[in-house]
Amino acid sequence: MTGPSSRSARLGVGIIGAGAVGPVLGAALAGAGHAITGISAISERSRDRAEAMLPRVPVLPIPAVIERSELVLLAVPEPELAGLVAGLAATGAWHPGQLVVHTAARHGVRVLQPATAAGCIPLAIHPAMSFTGTSLDLARISESYFAVTAPAPVQPIGQALVVEMGGEPIIVAEADRAQYAEAIATASDFSSAIVAQATGMLASLGVDEPGLVLGPLLRSSVENALARAMSGGASLDSPARFETAPEEDE
Repeated sequence: MTGPSSRSARLGVGIIGAGAVGPVLGAALAGAGHAITGISAISERSRDRAEAMLPRVPVLPIPAVIERSELVLLAVPEPELAGLVAGLAATGAWHPGQLVVHTAARHGVRVLQPATAAGCIPLAIHPAMSFTGTSLDLARISESYFAVTAPAPVQPIGQALVVEMGGEPIIVAEADRAQYAEAIATASDFSSAIVAQATGMLASLGVDEPGLVLGPLLRSSVENALARAMSGGASLDSPARFETAPEEDE
C-alpha cells in the first residue's frame, strides 16, 4: 500500500449526502487540493446547500458519484448507513481500491464490510463538532478533533485526510465507537437542552435577546468546566451562583 501522503493526494472525491456535514467536509477537502467529482442531493434545500458550499460541482445520482470517485464520503444519517452500503454492494457499485469514508459517530469500519468485501478501503472519520452546513463550519474545523477508526495499515490515510481538512485526528478503536458516540451525544444534547431551557426562562421574563445575555456566561462556564476536566478535576472557581447579581440529511 502506498504511503498516506501519496495515497491521499489529489483524489477525486464524491459525496453522498448533502446535509449539514457532507458539503462542508467536501469544501474542506477541495480547499486541500482534492477534486470534488459530484454530490448526491435529494431535496431542494440540500441542493441549495450543495450549490452554496460546492459551486459548479454536479449533483448526480449516487451510482454516478461512486463511479467517478476514488474516495467516496458517506455523510448520511446514521440509521441509513448500513442499508446504503449493503444496497450499493448488492448492485456492484463499489470498486476495488476505492476509499470509502463514513462520518457516523457510533460506527467504526465494520458497517462498511460489504464495501470492504468488494475491495474498498474502509475509514470511519467523525468530526466532533456541531455543523451549521455553512461556511462558518470551515473555520470551526480548525478547532475540532476527528475520531478516526480504520484497520491499522490505513489509519495514516485517515489521519492525513483529517489534517488536510484542518482538523486534529484522534484514533478511536472499533470497540470504543459506541462509548465515543455516547460521550459526543451527551455533550451536544445536554448543552442544547440547557440553552433552550435557560433562554426560554429569560424570554418569559420579558428579557430581550436572551441568547446574547447568556452567551458570555455559557462560554465561560464551559471553558472553566473543560479546564477542570483537563487538570484532572482540580478545583478552579466553583460554578457561578446568582444571588443578588452576577449545542441530517436532507
